[in-house]
Amino acid sequence: MNELPRLLRLNPQDNVAIALADIAAGDVVGDEQVKLLQSVKQGHKVAVTPISAGENVVRYGQIIGQATHEIALGDHVHSQNLGMGDHAQDYAHASEAVAVTPATAERTFNGYHRADGRVGTRNYLGILTSVNCSGSVAKFIAEAAEKSGLLDDFPNIDGIVPITHGTGCGMSSNNEGYDTLFRTLSGYAQHPNFGGILLIGLGCEVMQIADLVGGREIRADGALRYMTIQQTGGTRKTIEKGLTELRSIAADANTATRKPAPVSELMLGMQCGGSDGYSGITANPALGVASDMLVQHGATTILSETSEIYGAEHLLTRRAVSVDVGEKLIERVRWWEDYTARNKGEMDNNPSPGNKRGGLTTILEKSLGAVAKGGHAPLTDVYLFAEKIDKKGFVFMDSPGFDPCSVTGQVASGANLIVFTTGRGSVSGYMPTPCVKIATNSEMYARMSDDMDINCGDIISDGVSLQDKGEEIFEMFIRVASGEQTKSEELGFGGVEFVPWQIGAVM
Repeated sequence: MNELPRLLRLNPQDNVAIALADIAAGDVVGDEQVKLLQSVKQGHKVAVTPISAGENVVRYGQIIGQATHEIALGDHVHSQNLGMGDHAQDYAHASEAVAVTPATAERTFNGYHRADGRVGTRNYLGILTSVNCSGSVAKFIAEAAEKSGLLDDFPNIDGIVPITHGTGCGMSSNNEGYDTLFRTLSGYAQHPNFGGILLIGLGCEVMQIADLVGGREIRADGALRYMTIQQTGGTRKTIEKGLTELRSIAADANTATRKPAPVSELMLGMQCGGSDGYSGITANPALGVASDMLVQHGATTILSETSEIYGAEHLLTRRAVSVDVGEKLIERVRWWEDYTARNKGEMDNNPSPGNKRGGLTTILEKSLGAVAKGGHAPLTDVYLFAEKIDKKGFVFMDSPGFDPCSVTGQVASGANLIVFTTGRGSVSGYMPTPCVKIATNSEMYARMSDDMDINCGDIISDGVSLQDKGEEIFEMFIRVASGEQTKSEELGFGGVEFVPWQIGAVM
């Protein structure tokens, strides 16, 4: 058996390579026979050519920053000698969009067909709150339902999900923050993974129940009830009425059963968090293969986290189906530059301490690895946070890089599956939408196997191809969409991960 390389140069243009194991100072490694000047941990970068101060540092054949000091051959390249620098790019809108070849054979999953034509992968009841002030009562209703065994008579229902949050009041009723929350709550109320919704407000909040439900049909199946605590008569009466309404909704939701649906009805929200130096080598490009396979079957895949594509947005604009779509993405990037500046932040503040311990240095480097989740399919459109996604194919939804918030937006936009790649480890779930967790490296997968669904570390350790791993991921998506539980579902995650994006002043 051939010994695994300890240093990997990803592109002939790169002047750094990635350590595939902890390497000691003085060791001579790689095809270039580089002698390390310092010890370097797995996932970190090593200079494979001398790099002058001010010279671009290149990984994936792309600029990830500039040397802040002279870097010698064999030096560890990281925060001590690598900074952002100028990263202007040619966006070349719509210059590289290549149509996807449709799959030759239709694949199906077993899902819940809803009255509006969408298909759910789960069948929950939701207790949705308009404001923080109704959050405790929503939880009281869910607890009372569990204690009373309300769902014992409804075996086709997966559970009851109280959806609580920290906003809904103390905000303007006519600004970007209000519109964003409105879209988010409306998206959850209509989500195909809910068989029915109970909507609860306090009564005096800015985000009024009457505005959420007034003048429009929220659910085509009519499986929505709503009330305010003040009008109902306080906590106890609201709990009593809530249980009655839940039982009524449950009777309808329980009639739903899983039936075959084409894979084109899947909408996948793609996330990465706790990324490391392997993320852009293993899990993210393997997910990119699976994303392309879904698109070939007519499905929708969503890339998000605008602050984590910064510096790699030119790779997406080139794949846009039109100049207008490319410009929509850049408009969001410019919004983020202004947003961070006026809040006294910087886009390069994004890499977390955990990211840096895992070998990532700048947001440019992190973004290049993150974008790999999107495969190679054309970029069909760009959406605002929680905006309803109405096109098939590979799309982008604007969001922060804060994972629970970003996933909240994707679910509100219609995602009925979530996938999450991680190199440092992640423990979270996103009811009502199941989340598949993918490890970038075998060490973390072994350490946190109770939380991880798929290991992509074997791409490095065993030479598994990206294509084969992508197919493995694709097949798991179909199984999970058909009802197989993920690790986060088995552990009961999903009760605290609803995090609407709060934009604007708290008043």
